[in-house]
Amino acid sequence: MQKEQFKKIAKQNLKEWAVVLGVFVVVSCFLIQPFKIPSGSMVPTLLVGDFLFVNKYCYGYSNDSFRIGTFTFPLPKITNRLIGAGRPKAGEVVVFRNEKDRNLNYIKRVIGVPGDKIELKQGIVYINDKALETKEVGEFSIMDRNEYVVHKKYIEKLPNGYEHIIIKRVDFGKASLDNVGPFVVPEGHYFMMGDNRDNSQDSRVIEKVGFVPLNNIMGKAMFIFFSSECSWYEVLKWPFSMRFERFFTTIK
Repeated sequence: MQKEQFKKIAKQNLKEWAVVLGVFVVVSCFLIQPFKIPSGSMVPTLLVGDFLFVNKYCYGYSNDSFRIGTFTFPLPKITNRLIGAGRPKAGEVVVFRNEKDRNLNYIKRVIGVPGDKIELKQGIVYINDKALETKEVGEFSIMDRNEYVVHKKYIEKLPNGYEHIIIKRVDFGKASLDNVGPFVVPEGHYFMMGDNRDNSQDSRVIEKVGFVPLNNIMGKAMFIFFSSECSWYEVLKWPFSMRFERFFTTIK
């Protein structure tokens, strides 16, 4: 009798977990998906250990929309994005699958849209031969190799009026990617850059990232819902490492 009761309880629990898993998969594929920041390429906008939600429906759906972590559901090829009519705009922060290494998910800021000419001269971004307005607004300190380092912080203004913060680790013109281009963004592709300009592998590195196809974009970053300086399994450090001031902050 106890054996039969155990089987019944186990079966019920399995059903409940199957429902939970099914809901998670549907929500993650069609609505919003959690994403953890693994690197510092988007500092100061996003920090390592930030957890954020990605809007999966705003740009419509492609095969890479149905991707959770490094697993992509094996579906027939979707040539045109389904349902959504929106397209990424310059200034938006998006998650995408790297075409040059399909196992990697990246998060960067859209700097160039189809047809734009992008060039960097002495660290200043030029879009369609016009330099972006770049204004120093103070300093940003961050832990790097167990010590705090300070970098200069700037506001960068895109042609559509969108403003965002970037940092420079070295002076303008002295970083390896401060003088690159010109790049003309092909139709159906986007040019991405990290806000941590001297520590970001992005569209400036053609052989590693290059132009990002629209269908590789998984969604738009919405807001941070959790942030911690330690790993999730370091439970004893949680009370001292959580960055409460970053909880539920909109990503701009």
